[in-house]
Amino acid sequence: MIFTGRQALGDIVMLTAAVRDLHRSYPGRYVTDVRSAFSDLWDHNPHLTALAEEDPTVRTVECHYPLVKYANFWPYHFLHGFIHFLNRELRLAIRPWEYRGDIHLSVEEQSAPSWTEERWGRPIPYWLVNAGGKLDFTTKWWDPARYQEVIDAFDGRILFLQVGQASHHHPALRNVVDLRGKTTLRELICLVHGAQGAVCPITGLMHLAAAVPLRGEQPASRPCVVIAGGLEPPHWESYPHHQFIHTVGMLPCCSIGGCWRPRVMPVGDGDARDLPENLCVNVVGGKLPRCMDMITSAEVVRRIEGYFAGGACRYLTQEERLALSEGGGREWTGAIGLKKMQCRELPSSIARQSARF
Repeated sequence: MIFTGRQALGDIVMLTAAVRDLHRSYPGRYVTDVRSAFSDLWDHNPHLTALAEEDPTVRTVECHYPLVKYANFWPYHFLHGFIHFLNRELRLAIRPWEYRGDIHLSVEEQSAPSWTEERWGRPIPYWLVNAGGKLDFTTKWWDPARYQEVIDAFDGRILFLQVGQASHHHPALRNVVDLRGKTTLRELICLVHGAQGAVCPITGLMHLAAAVPLRGEQPASRPCVVIAGGLEPPHWESYPHHQFIHTVGMLPCCSIGGCWRPRVMPVGDGDARDLPENLCVNVVGGKLPRCMDMITSAEVVRRIEGYFAGGACRYLTQEERLALSEGGGREWTGAIGLKKMQCRELPSSIARQSARF
């Protein structure tokens, strides 16, 4: 079978889990391949075999997750979405095996120096920050000024690398290494692999933070602080080891679950998301949904500090701060020096994702 998926990055990370769980639930029974807009996610994946769409013995399955329609009411995680669909489509009984997506690294990627070691000659710990998002879901955006307050609160203690796709909305932050639009998706995965933690809204980065394997010196799980608001129910999106800051249940518009309204104000692109039923009903100052405005920078700082107070992370040492200062780390804005990994070429009717993250 060839599984196809045309959804966003985080969604396809969930599809990687469904393919993994299909093979674990039915070992040796299926031969599978994929077509998606993010083919780099599937590099080095042992569950894939190159299949031709023209082969009459190959079945193509376009994958969806209709389970999301019931996310406010049924106790399921996003990981169940594609699994539920495949179970109904193929009359199977796949079950989830792990609480994360399924991203694989090559031996070369696993053994390569971390990004900071390549840049400064030593493995300095760093966090990734995504301070924006896609234009189709503006209700996921938080106030850039508050992101800056979070960065400033850890001045001299945490090295932040700002990432984000070039075609999306990612306001520039100060006192960070600016990597917006300067990495391929595979390079972003390698950055996540070496990252101590991440700060972001509900976006692909949070799913990568859970799915990408950890380096040998890291703890058992990768910290991630997610600024979520009231858009989606926490049980659908969150991971056990993440700090998922939500306001579901605090406002009438999200009293029983996520509101699922994608936009704060009309964008004017002709998309159905501009319709009144898809717009936030409680906007503060014409900018933020009330559910996101209720989340303060102090709360995000506290959640990050918790990982350090509990011993899951450590702050920069004096020697590391000196190395960053001498190396001009904050002002450095060049593209990362990770070696480009050869991606598996697949015949596909879906164009390969070439966006810069």
